[in-house]
Amino acid sequence: MREDIMADELADIRDVNVNENLPKQERIAEYIRQIRNPYHYKCGKINVRARFNKNGPTIEECLQRLMA
Repeated sequence: MREDIMADELADIRDVNVNENLPKQERIAEYIRQIRNPYHYKCGKINVRARFNKNGPTIEECLQRLMA
């Protein structure tokens, strides 16, 4: 993954629009086509980067902590 990506090169998730009537696999493919990199995109002026630690908490555990 490139570390030097400029914010203006990233897809803005607010611009992603996927037809909900498409079959699941086609919706996934369309989302990926539009967002280009689901681990690094922007939302307005905010640069979003998802990273995972092999031995870290699961997404479920993180969400439970947020809701507690």
